[in-house]
Amino acid sequence: QVQLVESGGGLVQPGGSLRLSCAASGSISNIYAMGWYRQAPGKQRELVATINSDGRTNYVDSVKGRFTISRDNAKNTVYLQILSLKPEDTALYYCNAKLKVLLAFYDYWGQGTQVTVSS
Repeated sequence: QVQLVESGGGLVQPGGSLRLSCAASGSISNIYAMGWYRQAPGKQRELVATINSDGRTNYVDSVKGRFTISRDNAKNTVYLQILSLKPEDTALYYCNAKLKVLLAFYDYWGQGTQVTVSS
């Protein structure tokens, strides 16, 4: 199992920035990818960005150029740097870890951290 704890959310004015953190613990050696998802009120959860064990990253088109996903292997932590925040970025942001154990695949989720963009 893997435990994920997010932090760094908050209330920010439009144009501001935030850095979200996701600390992983447990069976982290089985993690092959981590990512950030978000869910706005009344909407489905959507993928924001992912980073693979080899460092490759992927972003949804709507955040390219403003969001950067990175990781610190020594701290078992994944970050999401968000610049130029917009009101439409308001959502609950979830950290996700994908594990492979033998031939089985698993998804783990954190509890989420709220990001609210408002003046």
